[in-house]
Amino acid sequence: MRLLRSMSRSSLLMILMAAAVSRTALRPACGQAAPGKEQPPSAALRWAEGEPGCTFSRDDDGKYRYALWTDDYGIIAAVDSQELDKVRHRVEPFFSVHITVRYRGKQALAVDPAFATLEFLKHFKVTQKSLDPEDFAAQTQDDADELEHRTEREVKKHPERNEERQKYVQAYQKEVTDFLDFLARRTLRATQLDTSRAEASGWLLFSTKNKWIGDWKKPEQFLLRFPVADRIVEFPFELPPPTGDLILRRRAQ
Repeated sequence: MRLLRSMSRSSLLMILMAAAVSRTALRPACGQAAPGKEQPPSAALRWAEGEPGCTFSRDDDGKYRYALWTDDYGIIAAVDSQELDKVRHRVEPFFSVHITVRYRGKQALAVDPAFATLEFLKHFKVTQKSLDPEDFAAQTQDDADELEHRTEREVKKHPERNEERQKYVQAYQKEVTDFLDFLARRTLRATQLDTSRAEASGWLLFSTKNKWIGDWKKPEQFLLRFPVADRIVEFPFELPPPTGDLILRRRAQ
């Protein structure tokens, strides 16, 4: 107290302000990660029909393809024209987009789908992160195990349903096995592209389990965001296709 009394009012104010500045400098700014914490890129490139570097095609495999090219890389997002119908027939409900990244630079390009997101624009703009294939596989297996346990309990109470329920479980387990193989082999994983490996491709999966994602609208509107290098590439798209814009699929051989 004696020291404070001996100080002038202006000197005390300067000391307090310096202390406040020092504390602020030690904290990361709002929205800024602390040192060492991984952050997704922030600068955006948006696909737009007719713009330089942007292409669109309707292909006979039933997919719409949106491509965006820069000097160093190109990204192709492929969406099945019947994706909305396929979602509810899957073992687990998810929306899928196929991504191909082609690198034509001379250094290296990191590709990591972990920060990819899909925004459901007509469902309160709900944004879902891409599902981790390994975590999704574990959850799917847990759900299959739980179904089997429930079926066993049901059959004990109603033995007359045994044959019917066993057939259902076997069919479900076959679907789960095929789906787990799909997750292991065909989903997009983090990788690095360079002159020796110039392309990476695979599926991105986004959960549709959300209280704000209800029945599909007509049409649905989406915004896919895919990070690459220091950019986020944005692909706005719409399903189902407008009238007269249907794809004639080629028959499987």
